[in-house]
Amino acid sequence: MNKGDLPRTILHVDLDAFYCSVEETLQPSLRGKAFVVGGTPEGRGVVASASYAARVYGIHSAMPTAQALRLAPDLIVVSGRHHVYSEQSRKVMAILREKAPLMQQISIDEAFLDVTGVSDSGASIARRLQARILDEYQLPTSWGIASNKLVAKIATEVGKPAGLVQVPPGEEAGFLAPLGVRMLWGVGPKTQERLAEIGVKTIGDLAALHPDLLRQRFGEHGLELASRARGEDERPVVEEHDPRSISAERTFSEDIVDPVEIQQKVLRLSEQVARRLRKEERMGWTVKLKLRWPDFETITRQTKLRQPTDRVPEIFGTALALLDQAWQGGRSIRLIGVGVSDLVEPVRQLELFDRTWEEEERLQEAIDSIRERYGPDAVRRAGGLDAETRAQGTGLEADEPVVD
Repeated sequence: MNKGDLPRTILHVDLDAFYCSVEETLQPSLRGKAFVVGGTPEGRGVVASASYAARVYGIHSAMPTAQALRLAPDLIVVSGRHHVYSEQSRKVMAILREKAPLMQQISIDEAFLDVTGVSDSGASIARRLQARILDEYQLPTSWGIASNKLVAKIATEVGKPAGLVQVPPGEEAGFLAPLGVRMLWGVGPKTQERLAEIGVKTIGDLAALHPDLLRQRFGEHGLELASRARGEDERPVVEEHDPRSISAERTFSEDIVDPVEIQQKVLRLSEQVARRLRKEERMGWTVKLKLRWPDFETITRQTKLRQPTDRVPEIFGTALALLDQAWQGGRSIRLIGVGVSDLVEPVRQLELFDRTWEEEERLQEAIDSIRERYGPDAVRRAGGLDAETRAQGTGLEADEPVVD
């Protein structure tokens, strides 16, 4: 029998409360205590990771640190050490790659493994890896085992923390049926509300709805949700070593409203993204803009370029166009993010006899070299100096990456 004829065996692994778990290995006194890794409340920081003792109080990732402290006044706040987390993640992912024919890392603390056709059972492989990671790095992990990625990931969530849940082939729909519909990928708060209006509370309720009703209320997306509710997912595990997108964002200690200052922040973020693209030797087709208002409502806008880029003018100009569409003058902004996705290897489509790109290339290489040696602020674009001077002392604080 060929591998393609076998039922797939997909493992999903999640490093439990990853940042907090790493901090517990560095500071054993934190074990069992309610603490978070994140920014300070004075700087409008957010929770990047919450210990399970903190989660008892309703604290979760992406929550403002000030709100978390109101829920638990004795909460311990730990500043993040992201270089340490990245190194620990690299070590764990290396172990996973050793033991699986196919491994797809999807974030700093999550991965899928395809072990179809391996002589050992998926459960045996997962238990050994779970024990090894705990023994070597003192990091707890949760595992889901199923015939596809969707069900494996949900099984992991069901088993948290430090659990191992296996869903046998053919039992996907039955496993999902009693679970809350919010656990299904693609169901956000608004979709959950609309489903509740027609009596849908569980994944099983969703799977039982008539296709005509789903199409009428949700369009084709409704039929996709029903397919997922039945546990159907044909996505393969794909080796991915390159980042899928590169972005930068900034939360402000005070909401900003001045158009010149806002444009300056978009410029600085565009420069960061462009610099990282060049460092990773990548270009991107799609530019994204993210805005968060003072009430925490967040919107994203994106557009596809005529050709991929890693240059500040293209990224900045496109982000400004998106800003014009999304922002009404006078409305305060709490956070701005700029990103580039759909990454490819560097390629340029040149007009005949046009060599100006070579001068730009040399100039940008010189700027990158100066910034690499003396810091990101060593060279500034003249068009933004006045706004930056006014913005000094605002205490900008970078958003923490969010993990679970």
